[in-house]
Amino acid sequence: MPGTTNGSTSTKTMGVLTVGALIAVTAYTVALGSNGWLWFGWVVLGLITLGMIGTRSA
Repeated sequence: MPGTTNGSTSTKTMGVLTVGALIAVTAYTVALGSNGWLWFGWVVLGLITLGMIGTRSA
């Protein structure tokens, strides 16, 4: 809803972004070969998402 701040919504958005990034990095790896920086970035994004989930449930 407009005007409301909901931590659950931002956590869901981060989850969708993380899954989308995993798909994109995997597609890149299959098409063009592995890039360590892309995987590193995805791991960092995943850790941030896990941290958001952890703080939401605490």
